[in-house]
Formats: sequence, structure tokens, C-alpha cells
Amino acid sequence: MSSDRAGMPGNAAEVIRLLALRETALSVDEVLAAVNDPAAGGIALFIGTVRDQDGGRSVQRLDYSAHPSAEATLRSVAEKIVSDFPVVALAALHRVGELEIGERAVVVAVACPHRAEAFAACRRLIDDLKETVPLWKHQIFADGTEEWVGSS
Repeated sequence: MSSDRAGMPGNAAEVIRLLALRETALSVDEVLAAVNDPAAGGIALFIGTVRDQDGGRSVQRLDYSAHPSAEATLRSVAEKIVSDFPVVALAALHRVGELEIGERAVVVAVACPHRAEAFAACRRLIDDLKETVPLWKHQIFADGTEEWVGSS
């Protein structure tokens, strides 16, 4: 979905305001503050949390690992979203390390002039992040079994 960038910020460096992999808790307020912009008519936010089950099995906790190239790949994903949508601001945070049930694993937000664009860009951002950024989820189940899930 290409768009006319007339009137939009000139480059990805201005628009991509927050990108990081973190070992500490993720703040929704920080992400929303990063994408707050007077040119935005719509802000779409996605929060991914650690759920207590997967495939009918009880999950005890998760451990996310990242390849050394993960942050650079995340930036490439964000730059592609900025080039394909009329984004005025974008933010994306992903946890690494051990997470407990209910903790935030990922928080992404996109601000655009209109809500439809914001929803579409945010959906594509989280989908592309999960598909291409080299992050691996190690699930530890209550029954003592474990499973590695690669997102790329």
C-alpha cells in the first residue's frame, strides 16, 4: 500500500521515534508519548502479552532470545512501514529475557493522519516484526516440557 508522502515528515529518522529490545518491563505510556503528534488523526497500538496457555498446554513462563542483528532488522521493518504508509510517528519495543504470565512482550504503535491508515500500518508492523525479526521464544510449560518457537 503505497501512499503520497506530501506533507508528511521527510525521512524515517524523524518518524521512527522509539525502537528497542529491552530486558526491562515495557511502558505503554512511553510508546504512546513517542507517537503523539499533532498531525496524527489516528494512533493504533498493539500490546502482546504472555498468556497462560498455548495449544491447550499450561504455560509457566517464557524466555525471549534475540540474534545480534535483531535491532537492525527491527529498524528495517519500521523503515518499510514508513515508506509504505503515511506514518507521522512509529514506536516499537520488544522484550528479551525471562517473562512471567501477564507481562508485556511487545508494544508497537503507529500514528497516521487517519484511523484506517493507522490500523493498517500497525497491523503490518506487528506482523512483519513477528515474521522477520530474529527473536526466539522459549516456552516453559507447567508439565516440565519446553518448546522453542522462532518468529523468523
